[in-house]
Amino acid sequence: MKRPHGVYLVVDPKRDWPELLRQLTRALEGGLGLVQVWNHWAEGISRKQKLDFLGEVAARCGEYGVPVLMHEDWALAREAGLQGVHFDEIPADPAAIRMALEGSMIGVTVGNDLEKIERAGELGVDYISFCAVFPSSSVGSCEIVRPENIRAARGVTDVPIFLSGGIRPGNLSRLAGLDFDGVAVISGILDAADPAAAVAAYRGALLELKN
Repeated sequence: MKRPHGVYLVVDPKRDWPELLRQLTRALEGGLGLVQVWNHWAEGISRKQKLDFLGEVAARCGEYGVPVLMHEDWALAREAGLQGVHFDEIPADPAAIRMALEGSMIGVTVGNDLEKIERAGELGVDYISFCAVFPSSSVGSCEIVRPENIRAARGVTDVPIFLSGGIRPGNLSRLAGLDFDGVAVISGILDAADPAAAVAAYRGALLELKN
């Protein structure tokens, strides 16, 4: 499995699906590294409809070799044939889930709790994602992460680190000096007039930061 990095798009399925899939396709053209489908469905959506939607997402991402993860619902991820699952909290029985997912990619959201980061390492996650770096309407439930904890995380894990929450190409320079592998984005790409250009802008800002 490739080490995940770059621009990580979180797809919100409460949005209009035809438009969302168009935006996703354009974003893929810009060079996404990873896609997650948020477990955030409109009321009344059946499991079959969820599977059909996930199949559409997976088909588009598959054309670009981009892995698709499901947020929280690991059983749905397995049923849909996705490449992994992202958890907001470390599951109660991580060993059983790891076995059930048969080597699929697993990510975990972390914050300022270094013990959680260490526990994620024990689970054998493939990456961790810090939420939130800056205030954002789409991550209102996340605490603001202190930069010193992002630095400390590198001392306890060598897995890829993603940063999320209010990140724009124009404020990425404020993250200079932090050791991370990519950024997770929702509205910064899905609300853009040109998602491909938005992804390219994020990638360019990341490259500039690393240089």
